[in-house]
Amino acid sequence: MVDRLKDKVCIVTGAGSRGPGIGNGRAAAIAFAREGASVVLNDRDADAAELTAIAIRDAGGSASVCIGDLTNIIDAEALTRHTVETFGRVDVLHNNIGIEGAGSVVEMTEDLWDRVMTVNVKSMALASKFAIPAMASSGGGAIVNISSISALRPRGLTPYSASKGAVIALTRAMAVDHAADGIRVNCVAPGPVYTPHVSEGMTEERRERRRQASLLGIEGTAWDIAYAAVYLASEEARYVTGVTIPVDGGVTLTSAGR
Repeated sequence: MVDRLKDKVCIVTGAGSRGPGIGNGRAAAIAFAREGASVVLNDRDADAAELTAIAIRDAGGSASVCIGDLTNIIDAEALTRHTVETFGRVDVLHNNIGIEGAGSVVEMTEDLWDRVMTVNVKSMALASKFAIPAMASSGGGAIVNISSISALRPRGLTPYSASKGAVIALTRAMAVDHAADGIRVNCVAPGPVYTPHVSEGMTEERRERRRQASLLGIEGTAWDIAYAAVYLASEEARYVTGVTIPVDGGVTLTSAGR
């Protein structure tokens, strides 16, 4: 299918990639553009965002880069303003920013807890704070938040799991708060997909264990997450809001998949 997002304007946060290749944000941005959207690419890394923009433009798509740290309210407001000034409206916000946080509540530091909650939750709240009025002014839109199956099946990453659980709760709350504005808010919970970021320091043995953890026996990629996001952002999901979709090959159904 093509043109599912034709004439839509989509913001993708974390649209670069941590290392060469295709991470979740880059995949989503490219997938949105392939479906006809004009895409605004947000990241703190200008070079990484520009590589995503080049990939979109080289394929005939439309993209604009807006660099900023979305844990900062000034940068968050500037992102929506840039989008409206560049493309005239906001139809889709794809909240993809996130960092890891390992350990139990006993092992973690206070600074780690605060940092993970700020990056993983506050950034989504601030990006939404300004994007939602812009969406509402043009008749509505869709927000897709990226959580994790760590929120559904915790495994030794307590600050991260808690933050991604908060993303699910934030999704549900915003779905209730802004339905009257014609805004749908949904969530994708990725499983152990293989991306440039997770490839750092990963042995082939561990990669194979992750693949085998899937009930389907296949390895997930950033494209699997992007395709779910395209569906949730499109009119095909017009009757879907407040849901969390695990994209994990069935990992959350088993006790495997650490």
